[in-house]
Amino acid sequence: MAFILTVCRLTGALFRSLGQSQVVSEMIAGVLMGPSLFGRLAPAASAYVFPPASKPIIFAVSQIGLSLYMFLVGAEFDVSLLRERVRSAATISLAGVLAPFFLGGVLALQIADDPLLFGPAVSRTLAILFMGASMSITAFPMLARMIYEQGLTRTSLGTLTLAAGSMDDAAAWCVLAIVLGTFSGSPRFAVVAIGGGVLYAAFTLLVMRRALRPLGAMVERRGEMSNEVLLVALALCMLGSWFTDFIRIYAVFGAFLMGIAMPRGRFQQELERKVMPLTTNFLLPLFFVYSGLNTRFGLVDSWHLWAIAALALAAAIGGKFGACSLAARLHGVGWRESVGIGILMNARGLMELILLNIGLGRGIIRPPLFSILVLMAIVTTLMATPVFERVYGKASTRTPPGAGGDAHGGGLKPEPALS
Repeated sequence: MAFILTVCRLTGALFRSLGQSQVVSEMIAGVLMGPSLFGRLAPAASAYVFPPASKPIIFAVSQIGLSLYMFLVGAEFDVSLLRERVRSAATISLAGVLAPFFLGGVLALQIADDPLLFGPAVSRTLAILFMGASMSITAFPMLARMIYEQGLTRTSLGTLTLAAGSMDDAAAWCVLAIVLGTFSGSPRFAVVAIGGGVLYAAFTLLVMRRALRPLGAMVERRGEMSNEVLLVALALCMLGSWFTDFIRIYAVFGAFLMGIAMPRGRFQQELERKVMPLTTNFLLPLFFVYSGLNTRFGLVDSWHLWAIAALALAAAIGGKFGACSLAARLHGVGWRESVGIGILMNARGLMELILLNIGLGRGIIRPPLFSILVLMAIVTTLMATPVFERVYGKASTRTPPGAGGDAHGGGLKPEPALS
């Protein structure tokens, strides 16, 4: 842990000077600590720091850290802004899924028969579905943290992007559930995942939200959150994470939705004060390290594979960035904000790596295609923060709330009539 935290902090200091956010630097640090660099340069030291027995522990703790973080993001999620923009978010999400899915499917048609890229039992249909899902996914946890670090959490742009990103990833994971269900010969797998997710969302947002209001009122009266109330909140976060992981969607969605159900006001402020520092500084870096330990480069070793990598990158950027930007503009969002949404949605990050690790572990894709898609994920994530700041301005130079900006903060003007 000391090694992980030190490397993450040093990498963060280096990449901040290059215009990258802390979350992106931690993703890079995870890859650097894996077999791609540390394991290659110092294999004995790498084996000592990360023995095989440590990896299940890193995985388990990383899932707790990621769930806690997404729980806090959900607790800060501005539902009132989302209500005004639900159609906008749905349209942006739909465009951000369909366009890259189509381009990924076209690419899959050309390479589906290559035994170096797909497993022997993978049909063309499954190859199209998997490539479409991998192109469509957004780095939702990283997107949330980038929006937090940019000071956009309570702005109309931040809320609209988070809403679209959550819908986007939910759709991509549903497609993956269909792929895995079909690949395993069990349609029940996909039915349980999609149906269970819909029921959980309805129960959490309609029933749990009302049931937790007395706890919010109690914290408002006392002015602070007791340990007993904190225990209830954390237990519900873990329960929601377990359920969505159990139905094979992914743990972060259960935590995020449970966070949305939490009371606002003093309750949310106390929750963030008590849980956020330890989560972001100690637990969350493990999520990036675990993915980095499973990432290997050096397999893209021919012009043919480099051409596929270039096509995959072009399809990913053109489909996600272009479609999301145009969809936002069609709903009345200004061009600057539309481009900002497209840039943020284009980041794929470690949600992509998780999806790819599942595909590799199940034998759907082979290591060379895994490496190609990992490169695509890293490039689209690396470009997000500097390009966004170039288009939208640095967080430190934006107009603070109450100093010439609007009530949403960050100098953003709310886009009216975004239904």
